[in-house]
Amino acid sequence: MAVKKIAILTGGGDCPGLNAVIRAVTRTAILKYGYEVIGYRYGYRGLYKNDFIPLTLDTVSGILHKGGTILYSSNKDNLFDYPIEENGKIVKKDVSDVAIENLKKENVDVLVVIGGDGTLTSARDFARKGVKVIGIPKTIDNDLYSTDLTFGFYSAIDVATDALDRLHTTAESHHRIMILEVMGRNAGWIALYSGIAGSADVILIPEIPYRIEKIVEKIEQRKAQGKPFSIIVIAEGAKPKDGNVVISKIVEDSPDPIRLGGIGNKLASDLEKLIKSNEIRCAVLGHIQRGGNTSTFDRILSTRYGVAAVELIHQEKFGNMVCLKGDTITYDSLENVIGKTKNVDPESELVQVARSIGISFGD
Repeated sequence: MAVKKIAILTGGGDCPGLNAVIRAVTRTAILKYGYEVIGYRYGYRGLYKNDFIPLTLDTVSGILHKGGTILYSSNKDNLFDYPIEENGKIVKKDVSDVAIENLKKENVDVLVVIGGDGTLTSARDFARKGVKVIGIPKTIDNDLYSTDLTFGFYSAIDVATDALDRLHTTAESHHRIMILEVMGRNAGWIALYSGIAGSADVILIPEIPYRIEKIVEKIEQRKAQGKPFSIIVIAEGAKPKDGNVVISKIVEDSPDPIRLGGIGNKLASDLEKLIKSNEIRCAVLGHIQRGGNTSTFDRILSTRYGVAAVELIHQEKFGNMVCLKGDTITYDSLENVIGKTKNVDPESELVQVARSIGISFGD
């Protein structure tokens, strides 16, 4: 096929590196292959409402370093189960055919979808309906299957590591136990990487359920060594052995309604019942991990992904997601990517490294 026009959309939560990908796709498409490029705004909602902007060399100028996305995003718009009003009531319907007609109306040959598991699930579903789709993996959680790294992850762990550095000095000054709760959903990658880099004493991740007495044991051990303060980093999806995750709220109109959060404060409360000699404070990093400028690593990875996506278009390898294996950019089928999660292996080399330098996982 002779590709003449491609479209880009960004879906799901915002993430450092989205603009860098948009820039790389646009510049490669225009400069190397002469494609016309447009961008749908607000993710799949823009595709449904045919709300788009032209993407030119001028449009993407100066956005490489910026967090967020110039196309905006939405994590609530699944066009295969979309809320619309009928007879005064909101009902869910499959409106994907409307989106496909919009692509045809604008003469779009290929759709480039940048997102995480939910966004790429819809990309796969559009591919099944005959849309030529290329996926690009985005999430700060780093939990997407088939790729070693997602862009946005390193920017997030840089923020978390900086927070741990700052908590370290105040913990040491006041002999406090400082807890930092980080994002990650049901994967512990952010907690693991930032915990090692930020000199945490305890790292608690979803893949290794913790026991409160083991955490107390580590804190008391440090006191005996002349260290009357401790730093704990805990992933939002962590849970005690034989316990449950802490849910902050349910967002009814979201494809992924469960919002985790609050485990850090729960841990602080549990520790206060067992430790009387230290003040315990919890800091929840939250959406700070998503914002700000994109890290150097993610600027480069995002650019590599964007260029690779356009190369897949040129090679007519549709229905695939670009990914990183080792230091090589490659691709995998969206059919193989969706429905699987990449979690931390409790026996992995990095977990063993952490254990070797004295970090406790509360087990």
